[in-house]
This record gives sequence, structure tokens and C-alpha cells, in this order.
Amino acid sequence: MPISSSQMSGSVERFLNNPWQNPFQQPNPGASPSAPAPPLKLGMLLSQSGNLAKYGRTMQDSISLLAETANSCGGVSGQAVQLFSEDDQSNAAAGKAAIAKLAANQVGVVIGAIGSEVSNATVDLAVKNQMVQISPASANAILTQRALKGEFQGFWFRTMPPDMLQGEALARVAQKNNLKTVAILYSDNDYGNSIVEAFKTTAKQLGSSVVGQTVRYSPDASIYSIDFQTPFSAQPDAVLVVAQPALGGDILRAAFESGIWSGTTKILLPASMKTNSLAERAGRSTDGRYSASNVWGVALSSSQNLPQFREIYRQRFDREPGAYDAHSWDAAAVAVLAAEAAQSTSGSAIRRKVDEVASNPGIEVSDLCQALVLVREGKDINYQGVSGTLDFNQAGDAVGSYDIWTVDYTGIIEVDSTIQVGNSPLRPIAPASPKSSP
Repeated sequence: MPISSSQMSGSVERFLNNPWQNPFQQPNPGASPSAPAPPLKLGMLLSQSGNLAKYGRTMQDSISLLAETANSCGGVSGQAVQLFSEDDQSNAAAGKAAIAKLAANQVGVVIGAIGSEVSNATVDLAVKNQMVQISPASANAILTQRALKGEFQGFWFRTMPPDMLQGEALARVAQKNNLKTVAILYSDNDYGNSIVEAFKTTAKQLGSSVVGQTVRYSPDASIYSIDFQTPFSAQPDAVLVVAQPALGGDILRAAFESGIWSGTTKILLPASMKTNSLAERAGRSTDGRYSASNVWGVALSSSQNLPQFREIYRQRFDREPGAYDAHSWDAAAVAVLAAEAAQSTSGSAIRRKVDEVASNPGIEVSDLCQALVLVREGKDINYQGVSGTLDFNQAGDAVGSYDIWTVDYTGIIEVDSTIQVGNSPLRPIAPASPKSSP
């Protein structure tokens, strides 16, 4: 029977009331000699320096909290989980040196990296050394393409759905709302390229939308140098605008005030544009109507378990969790549960169990300690994460559940419906490069 998501807090409360040793230390020397199973060595390939350090430091805290929680309820195979941390310095060269150190320590699973450039550079070493690599943040589509080619041999997973799934979701929104012609205006970077290529591919597969005028602009462009008139010129059913929130809002305002964006043309937006300031930034008509009330956007749905995780995190660290902390907790959780299910701490054994512990059939469970108990009893489980459901597809990507959001007449963002995408990875997706932050 399903386990209530509210029970997840019990795991960490047990840890807080009866803490195990620091997971960076060696396991308890008093462990029974009759159970000589080697401990699970969990490596962390995260940015402790460089431009992504603001994420990496809190992500490491989340993984440490997960390991402490697992150890408070018996660890893996009767041994405490051990953590090994290496700094990838937010660049590929340092990341390769860092993962080589983790391999030398014979870790079974590596959590990381943050940046897609680093993950793309390090995953080959993970495969070579038979280590499972699970990224909580890398979202570039090139990793999906390489996985589908069989390059990763099942050693690669990520709990952060790739950017391209937003493009698939947006194409399905266009189909659902009978938008037959869609023009595109997008930032020429990995984020924009991934979304646009996936949108085009899905639209073609669905046979529902014809891509009209497509205009790309430099990520460093100002509103004054962007050609926003061309996408609207043929009065398509919709215009897909891929931009960072401030610039995207300015584009909508300029298009509206110039008169080229009429009320008959819908706007499709990715998650980057979902901000509380969108409506004000995009402006109002003379009758007070928000121009942004004519948009449909997509963004990852929040897990029902996320509020409990936030509370646990605040209790432990006296601060709010960061952008990728929930995904980091989940990456470590599936690693621990897969190792317990495999009754082995080797990467080659763990890789075969990651998908099993996080998908149907199985008992839905969000409490880590309860999940470990069920696995030890030989039960099939379907771990429900704090970042999402964690159903992995054939490329090792977490399947995304996306909210379809709109802006109401008061300027407030509201969720209209949800859609699940990513069950059938799209081909071909070909971003310009693997460089993405993250």
C-alpha cells in the first residue's frame, strides 16, 4: 500500500534524535565481524569553487544529510555509508582530475556534476571505472543523445530532467490548443537550442504545428538589438519565446506596445519565464489588461514531498535549501536504495537496480528508512522523491511532470493543468555544445 509522503520527515527526525557518526568518517568499528560486506562509498563530484560553487556547497549538505539519515536506520548492507568529496572547480579539466580521485577511492556511485560540461567530460571515466554517475543538475540534451547511443552502458542517470523536455511539453501544449502555426524567438545558447530543437522535433512527430519564422539572438543581446518583429509579422497562432525572465518580459512589452503582438496570437514560454514579476514587466493595455494574460508556459511540477524536505533542511542547517538540493537528496537516495536492493556496493551491480527502486511496480514510499526496511524484506518499491516521482527513461533521465501555467487577470501565475513528458526520448536533438550552467 502507498506510504504517505508526510512520513518522510520521520527518517530525519530519527537521525536528529539519535545521530550516527559523521559519514565522512570510517564505519563503526564495533560492527559485527560476521557481516563483512564492504560499505557503500558515495562520491560527490560537486563545485566547491568556481562559478557554480553557490550551488555545490548546499548540494553537498543535502547529500550529507541523506547519508546521515540512511546511517541512522542501518546504513547499506549493515554498514554506514561513507562519503568522499572532490571539487570539480566548475570546469571540465578539474572535473576529470576529481573523478579520477574518486575512482582511486573505489567509490560505487558518484553524485554530480552540476554543470553539463563537467558531466559530459567525466561520465566516460565513470563508465571506465564501473561507477554509477547520477547528476542532480546537468540538464543538457547532449547527455541524453550519448546515452541513447549506448555510450554510457547504463551507468548514467540524472534526477534533473533535461532542458529539452520543456520543448516537448510546449509542443504538446500547442497541439492540445490547436495552435497550427508557431513562430520562434530564442536565445542562441544551450538552453534555447535544446528547447527549440525538441519543440521542432515533437511538433513534427505530432503533425500538429508548423514552425513559422524562427529568429535567434545572442545571449548577450539587449532589447534594442533583438528582431522581435519578424516572428510576429505573419500573425502566427503563437510565438515561442525562450529568454531569461527580465529580457523576456521586455520583449513581450516591446512587442505589445509596438502593436505587432495582438490578442489573437498566443505566447508559449519555458520555465525560465515563470516569475512573479512577469505580468508587470510585460505591461498592461490602456484598459488595464495584462498583456501576459495571453501566455501559456511550462515548468516542472513540485513534488508533494518537497515541503517536508524543506522543513527538514531548515531544521538541520537553519536556512532554505538551494535550487538543486532536492535533486541532490534524491540522487543519493536512489543510490542508497539501489545498493541495498542489489545487496552490493559495486557500481556494476547498483546500475541495474536504480530504475527498479524508483519505478512501478512497487510500493510507493517516500520515507527513506521505511524504503530501506521494505527493500530488506525483499519488497519491490517505487521511491517517490522530494524533487519528483523519479521515473527514469531508457536514457537515464528522470521523466518530467510539467505544470502548464497561465497568468490570470490580476497578473498572478496559476497552474492550468499538468502533463508528463520524456517517456520516449526524442531524436535527433543536437545542441551546439555540451556547455551549460548547469
